[in-house]
Amino acid sequence: MVSRILTCLLFFTATLASAQTNLPLRKSLETSRRAIRTDVPMTNSIKKAFAEGTRDFTGKPGPNYWQLQTDYDISASLNPRTQVITGSETITLHNNSPVEMTRIVLKLDHNIFRADVPRGSSVPAETTDGMVVTRITVNGELVNLAPIPRPRQRGVRLAPRLEASSLQKTVAFITLATPIPANSKATLEIDWNTKLPGGEKGNAHRMTQRWQQRLFQPTQWFPRVAKFDDLRGWKTQPYLGPAEFFNNFGRFDVKITMPAGWLVSGTGVLQNPEEVLMAPIRERIAKITDSDEEITIVDEDERGAGKATATGDQLTWRFVADQVNDFAWATSNEFIWKATRATIPGKGPIPIHMFYLPERASRFAQAAERGRHALEFYSELWIPYAFPQLTFQDGPSAGMEYPMVVNSNQGAADHEIAHQWWPMMLGTNETRYGWMDEGFNSYMNILSFNHSRGVPFNLDRRGTSYARVSGSEDEAPMMWNANYGGNGYGYQTYSKAPAMLSMLGGIVGDDAVIAAMKKYTEVWAFKHPSPWDYIFFMNNELDQNLEWFWYYWLWTTESVESSIQNVKTGNNTEVTVHQAGEMPSPVVLKVEFETTGAAIKSMKNAEMIDEHTAIVTWPASVWFNGDRTFKARLTFGSRKITKITLDPGGRFPDRNVKDNVWKQK
Repeated sequence: MVSRILTCLLFFTATLASAQTNLPLRKSLETSRRAIRTDVPMTNSIKKAFAEGTRDFTGKPGPNYWQLQTDYDISASLNPRTQVITGSETITLHNNSPVEMTRIVLKLDHNIFRADVPRGSSVPAETTDGMVVTRITVNGELVNLAPIPRPRQRGVRLAPRLEASSLQKTVAFITLATPIPANSKATLEIDWNTKLPGGEKGNAHRMTQRWQQRLFQPTQWFPRVAKFDDLRGWKTQPYLGPAEFFNNFGRFDVKITMPAGWLVSGTGVLQNPEEVLMAPIRERIAKITDSDEEITIVDEDERGAGKATATGDQLTWRFVADQVNDFAWATSNEFIWKATRATIPGKGPIPIHMFYLPERASRFAQAAERGRHALEFYSELWIPYAFPQLTFQDGPSAGMEYPMVVNSNQGAADHEIAHQWWPMMLGTNETRYGWMDEGFNSYMNILSFNHSRGVPFNLDRRGTSYARVSGSEDEAPMMWNANYGGNGYGYQTYSKAPAMLSMLGGIVGDDAVIAAMKKYTEVWAFKHPSPWDYIFFMNNELDQNLEWFWYYWLWTTESVESSIQNVKTGNNTEVTVHQAGEMPSPVVLKVEFETTGAAIKSMKNAEMIDEHTAIVTWPASVWFNGDRTFKARLTFGSRKITKITLDPGGRFPDRNVKDNVWKQK
């Protein structure tokens, strides 16, 4: 019996092996057929959200959608001589989730300045002690910051203790002895200090936060509660430097104490100008929104205590900001302060402030004009700018954004202000999906650049350009975790999305794409959309299933690589179109006719763009059977065709466009 079973098993194995070898061995770079995927992957995180009803196929927040809220009350003082900020904060954590919390995760980004933490390509200007946490309480109970490890026994579950761990890393953990119930709140108190790094060795944004002892630009400078959401729970990936934000929304009440004579700018609205500013300065501030003129609030000869600021030893500046996801500030006793206004559609005028060192005035000469245009243009393009003011802050990080603040001069003004929409209003997870932040930003910068010059935008050729990058082993797919994007991070995060949206515009029209994204912005304002929310929302707004499109752009690094292989002319012309790449695309032909001859007959999938030129389109579905060639039949009648161009707008990724053109000999 045993031998008979063994014989049967061997026969089955041999038969299976034989069946698996029916596919011929590959002998060419290009396969004769391709497998076209027409759906997007649904990972465990999005499946979980769908199952819980927090998200669904409409792309809108689901009926059970929730998000955490964290409110901060911070008191901090900066010693310019030691460059150390000493602070204490109270965080009200609103657990709006349906689950109890057994731990709290903290973000301690300034620990990236320590010598013993992992980081990406960023290099701190100076090695410091990082974020030094000296005291934490949860609901009034003191957290053990240096717990003694307990021996573990198999089968014995240790009772949780109120203790902290990993306080020397960029992500720390507080284990709770008493969980925070669902739909309740808890209060954290944290005391801490951190030195702001300075010097010439810093590489990348946020790695240098002061110029000597004359200007300080603190960012990500206080302990924060990490993001907690319906997709993955706590966000626990480390801060490595290049990738930036994913924070909870909340209210900030921040008090900053500086020596008299130092001007302070930051997120939010100054609550106590009468305590920190002299009367003439306050009078000028009141006139900012009266006109588009740029006015001087504090000039060189007006700086200092008793001129710009009130007198005394120390002054405390209080800023309040509602519904923001972070807080940044800057301070100097040498700042020049100028201001103008922007008029937000449906809202009215708001102030634009500019704080900079006098020798850098030329870098801010056009900041007011560019800032005004960006705020007004993007308010029309998407949704009105939601915040009560905007501030330019001079400093070593001259291209970085925070709510109501751009650490930038005029050079990056448009790009950094665009970030006020994402991630400051749409709280995207740019540490994981950087393209939903920097990529969309790059797309809207193209629209703004042309508008500011009175020129219609043109997204032609941008889709084609991607083919020059496609296939590089350094390029990670857009859905690869941007925190680990490596050498291809810049293209993956910033540059690929405009190419993707160029192709999408080539399929449905640029105006339709912009209109759909406008509604997406309205629906997800001050919430946290995922890539799947964006995908399904756009599908619904554009009224077609484009999952094949999203799959190839977001989950792969494939291209189209199309060409015209052959043309047979006659009363009915046949054009053989070939696609060597794995990404399908519509077939779009620009057909040019002789100026004289028989009448040009109509085709149902053709549009005449002038008397002698037609655009003919077949949908991408003509490739879904796996074929690499498609015979496009032109039934315009006997009028002679002089030229045919495949993908005339250059919207689809194609490295060699020379084989996209056929001319009548």
